[in-house]
Amino acid sequence: MAYSVSTEEIKMLRERTGAGIMDCKNALIKAEGDIDQACDILRELGVTKAAKKANRIAAEGVVHSYIHMGGKIGVLLEVNCETDFVARSDAFKELVNDLALQIAASAPEVVSREEVSPARVEKEKEILKNEALNEGKPEKIIDRIVEGGINKLYGEICLLEQNFIKDPSKKVLDIVNEAVAKIGEKINVRRFVRYEMGEGLEKRHDDFASEVMSQMKK
Repeated sequence: MAYSVSTEEIKMLRERTGAGIMDCKNALIKAEGDIDQACDILRELGVTKAAKKANRIAAEGVVHSYIHMGGKIGVLLEVNCETDFVARSDAFKELVNDLALQIAASAPEVVSREEVSPARVEKEKEILKNEALNEGKPEKIIDRIVEGGINKLYGEICLLEQNFIKDPSKKVLDIVNEAVAKIGEKINVRRFVRYEMGEGLEKRHDDFASEVMSQMKK
């Protein structure tokens, strides 16, 4: 039976290595919960390279545009790296294109959880807590339920915390960190804008229009 990894263990390993969530989880399973051994496993895989490059300057890169579904969805995305040489490499271009596809398909709102307003998080926590209380959940597990709900919210609206559409067993952050290890430079997903045709506009529905016409004839 595989070792059962806790959220706290994954958090501790991520803080020490900067590796992605799934990489940490898999390393902990392999190490049966031994943090030091899990660190060694990640080091051997090269995924800790992302953390070591975190303080380096990434001022090069690209602004990439992507149009989907015959002009129905458009994405503008800025991804930074350290050198123009890497910005022109196939590996970097592939990563940027995959990120644009992710944004088009999954409609994240922000790049990372740090961009989510504290007010929104607190409001969501209050809603989750009240829901749990109204459902009669035991007091001792309320905090865990709220934490799980907040993490679910991050997983829906934060690009880096979404499941990667090409491999849902990984988070987008894992894909970025893998690219850092492969390319050898710091990579920063800086910002994006997603456009969807007609978004925010009131649309006419044929079934509703038909119902109105039917009522007028009576």
